[in-house]
Amino acid sequence: MENNIFVMDHPLIQHKLTILRDKHTGTKQFRELVNEIATLICYEATRDWPLKDVEIETPMQKAVTKEIAGKKVALVPILRAGLGMVDGMLNLVPSAKVGHIGLYRDHETLQPVEYYNKLPGDIEERDVMILDPMLATGGSAIDAIGIVKRSNPKSIKFLCIIAAPEGLKALHEAHPDVAIYCAAVDEKLNENGYILPGLGDAGDRIFGTK
Repeated sequence: MENNIFVMDHPLIQHKLTILRDKHTGTKQFRELVNEIATLICYEATRDWPLKDVEIETPMQKAVTKEIAGKKVALVPILRAGLGMVDGMLNLVPSAKVGHIGLYRDHETLQPVEYYNKLPGDIEERDVMILDPMLATGGSAIDAIGIVKRSNPKSIKFLCIIAAPEGLKALHEAHPDVAIYCAAVDEKLNENGYILPGLGDAGDRIFGTK
């Protein structure tokens, strides 16, 4: 695996992923699991954040301890399924601003089409995390990263739950400077561009639509 592709092998993530994949898992539990897995991926994706020394006073004495050094973050979910990961991320990074990029996949060409784009006004001062539960062909992720790059943010990471090898390869080749974090790399895409074994359509399962 490339140096900036990170696949989570934590037992909690793998356990929750198994329940997430199960076709009998209902909408409420599915939504909760997406948030929980997003929180755990966020924990790993923030591991390289810089720290600085600060002096505080505990109930016992003064102490020099650590805090995150001036990190300004923006979360950018790809609509609509990416919305399912936002609350889980905000649990750990409550000060993050949230932008949105709307892309849908043309079912004939399988290519993404942009229909919405609203990013924080100070995006150039922020480290951006782009969120989408599924990295299938990679088309949406590649386009979303391209859209965000136009605003010159400080850095970009891409966070997903399940990736297909084809999408992972395409995204890494298109944006080799972007670190990718995912909970699992699945077998392949089927002829319709869906991940196998996957978990079906993440958006439909998060929002209870068909």
